[in-house]
Amino acid sequence: MSPALLVVDHLSQRYRLPRTSLWQPAETVLALDDVSLRIEAGRSLGVVGESGSGKSTLARLVMALERPTAGTVRLLGRDLHRLAPAELRRARRDFQMVFQDPYGSLDPRQTVERIVAEPLSVLDEVTPTERRRRVAEALEAVGLRPADRAKYPHEFSGGQRQRIAIARALVTRPQLIVADEPVSALDVSVQAQVLNLMRDLQRDFGLTYLFISHDLAVVDYLCDEVVVMQHGRIVERGEVATVFRAPQSDYTRALLAAVPTL
Repeated sequence: MSPALLVVDHLSQRYRLPRTSLWQPAETVLALDDVSLRIEAGRSLGVVGESGSGKSTLARLVMALERPTAGTVRLLGRDLHRLAPAELRRARRDFQMVFQDPYGSLDPRQTVERIVAEPLSVLDEVTPTERRRRVAEALEAVGLRPADRAKYPHEFSGGQRQRIAIARALVTRPQLIVADEPVSALDVSVQAQVLNLMRDLQRDFGLTYLFISHDLAVVDYLCDEVVVMQHGRIVERGEVATVFRAPQSDYTRALLAAVPTL
């Protein structure tokens, strides 16, 4: 087995709920319960499950946007949650995120150039000339024109906005992209275009994906492996073709049975 790019080891996350009584301690909810997984470089791992299964919590912890209650997240051998703030900031060049909503994830007051160039702030050595060149290359890689960098998000369609978000993720030349429901807010025909783009980018740049989705067909199309989550735990894992064609878990079989067919 080749070395893993990302290793998640015994990860748990517990949240404190609002107090319902002045005299009673606040209750907690276990959103993620002893989750372990690994992704080899250049591979795609899909994470599926119903709402509330812990998928997005996992994505936030992998992105080091929250500190876990227990467990570790290692990227390229570094424990992200043990890095000093300055070290974590520099490490973010290696992992970026694409969010679900292409409308809410882009600042409408900023030009496309400023939006795409934002992650480059972690790279102190990037000159203004290099910055402009990288933005133009990232836009071209996602099928947009370098001239589009002077426009604002409202001038683009939903699919084009998600391409801008992907360009922003690409601009630091990361090794890992965490994609949290990146096509669920798009029309079906646009979904196909964005998924094809993500496959092409993986081939061209050697990207590794952690792909969060409730859509099994999307995961079947894009991912090499899949983990199925229920109530914060992994109930099944394996190659996509194996899990989806011969599921072992009752929960996985229920998810597959719920997929509409023509």
